[in-house]
Amino acid sequence: MRRPTRFKNPQNDEEQFELRLVIAYALIILMFLVLLSRFIWLQVLQHDHFSTLAQNNRISLVPILPNRGLILDRNGVVLAQNYSAYTLELTPSKMPDLDATINKLKTLADVTPRDEKLFKKLLAESKNFESIPLKVKLTDAEAARVASHAWELPGVEVKARLFRDYPYKEMTSHVLGYIGRINQKDKERLDDEDKTTNYKGTNYIGKTGLEAVYEDDLHGQVGFEEVETDSGGRAVRTLRRTPPINGNTLKLALDIRLQEMADKLFGDRRGALVAIDPNTGGVLAFLSKPGFDPSLFIDGIDSQTWSSLNTDWQKPLVNRALRGTYPPGSTFKPFMSMAALVTHSIGMHDIRPAPGYFTLPGSSHQFRDSKKGGNGMVNLQRAITVSSDTFFYKLAWDMGIDKIHPVVGSFGLGSKTGIDLDGEASGVLPSKEWKAKRFARYKPEVRRWYPADVVSVGIGQGFNSYTPLQMANATAIMANNGIAFKPHLVQQIVDSKTGGVRLIEPKPIKQLPYPQEYFDYIKEGMRGVMISGTGARVGIGLQYSMAGKTGTAQVVAIKQGAKYNASALAEQYRDHSWFIAFAPVEKPKIAVAIIVENAGFGAAAAAPVARGLFDFYLLGKVPKDMNGLLKTIPQENGDVSEDAAD
Repeated sequence: MRRPTRFKNPQNDEEQFELRLVIAYALIILMFLVLLSRFIWLQVLQHDHFSTLAQNNRISLVPILPNRGLILDRNGVVLAQNYSAYTLELTPSKMPDLDATINKLKTLADVTPRDEKLFKKLLAESKNFESIPLKVKLTDAEAARVASHAWELPGVEVKARLFRDYPYKEMTSHVLGYIGRINQKDKERLDDEDKTTNYKGTNYIGKTGLEAVYEDDLHGQVGFEEVETDSGGRAVRTLRRTPPINGNTLKLALDIRLQEMADKLFGDRRGALVAIDPNTGGVLAFLSKPGFDPSLFIDGIDSQTWSSLNTDWQKPLVNRALRGTYPPGSTFKPFMSMAALVTHSIGMHDIRPAPGYFTLPGSSHQFRDSKKGGNGMVNLQRAITVSSDTFFYKLAWDMGIDKIHPVVGSFGLGSKTGIDLDGEASGVLPSKEWKAKRFARYKPEVRRWYPADVVSVGIGQGFNSYTPLQMANATAIMANNGIAFKPHLVQQIVDSKTGGVRLIEPKPIKQLPYPQEYFDYIKEGMRGVMISGTGARVGIGLQYSMAGKTGTAQVVAIKQGAKYNASALAEQYRDHSWFIAFAPVEKPKIAVAIIVENAGFGAAAAAPVARGLFDFYLLGKVPKDMNGLLKTIPQENGDVSEDAAD
């Protein structure tokens, strides 16, 4: 049976079509409104934000590093300078396989095991996205080979960088110090001092010496380039450039010719020498032996070299002139003498005995004199000249430490001089208060100051301990009749931009209130040292007046009744050789303190160094026979034997 045919209602179909059309239009309008709102949000409301992002993607700020300032001696001789060289640098974050890249680079450049060790050390200290040097100072051929393979070595760059050069190496290492790579501690300090911006792109900073103390002057001001880049990050053009300002130049008071002569006079021996202009406080020579090569530290020192420097028994990293503290021996006696005169403990014309030994009341212990049998009856001036130990033992016992400490301290002994170097040691000028503080953790009987403690102090032994710099400064003050200047190495700072000169004004910091006749009296005693005293042989043929004082500082004590025998002791246990001096006596131009470690009598080792140095500085004479000048002077009948305390 067939179903009846149904006919569609045209009116219903039309209504459904219109409904669908309305829905479609509504959806279209809704989508358009969504797009429009999003367009308004991005193009209108967020215009500034995305404009800035786009600009940053297009423009890069590239730091331009300034040239580090030069360091010159007083005559303009370059002591620290810069030179340009290629470095092979790696950015680990851009490398799929770091080890494979290094192996490939070994075929292109001479990458040594030391280079690899240093790279791994720097890698451990750096962030993964930083550029780290694998090899510095590439040859032109090596740089060309690496550059030609750059397309297959992502993260590898050959960069031209400035390097620091120290022409005089070990000779100036303890004065100039060195620069090194900026580490995390440096970054934190720069952040604290709000200097981070000025170190953008900078890898190096002063670590020690003048390089560190004058870092702000030497570093300069970083410049910037605004560079337009393409989508691949390649530079297209420079939009704007702010040039860097190079670091300032330091001009020192130091005379490198005098420094060289001091180094030659010392030879291979250990010790220190400081020479000062008494009229300004300018440091003319500042030597610590042995030294080290500062260039070893510039890009980070490898562990093997670092270990060898630290374990070397000669301690080349120790700045002996600044931080080495030693008992001064008899070089202490001129300052002890001033304390005696100022406190009226003795008069200039008083005659007192200088026997072969001194004993404390109620004691049988003998403090022996360096000259068997003693020096008879002498005044204070003659006691300085012949360096009578027993005279100064008794004088110290009579005075007591309370009279000695203030006057000797006024010459700067036992306190920092304030020189423009970091890490200066204070030394020890003993006192009752010092001993109580020093031995605070011990029993009361150890902390107590005993009258006998002062006896050895009187000849520069006992608790006495000073740096060569302090001894040179005290000698300069004595030479200058009590007028004291702060020792300084830098005397001028030359502005790299304007050429203007900033002087380090030599202004006296104090004048000791002691009678001029006391200074004249003591200086005459020191002058006698070079004529008829313990330094007489070194003074033969002098063409200028010279005042000096020899000294011998014990390293180990000698038993009662025993005789000092240097040959029976290991070198490091032998006495130190001291000498202080200034010249000409009438109008001093140079004052010096010298210590030669474990070299014995002051007249035998340290004094000849001073004679050669003064001849060169005052007369322009170069010793013809350096070895002859420095050879040990033998003792004869004890007449020029030096003072070694019991």
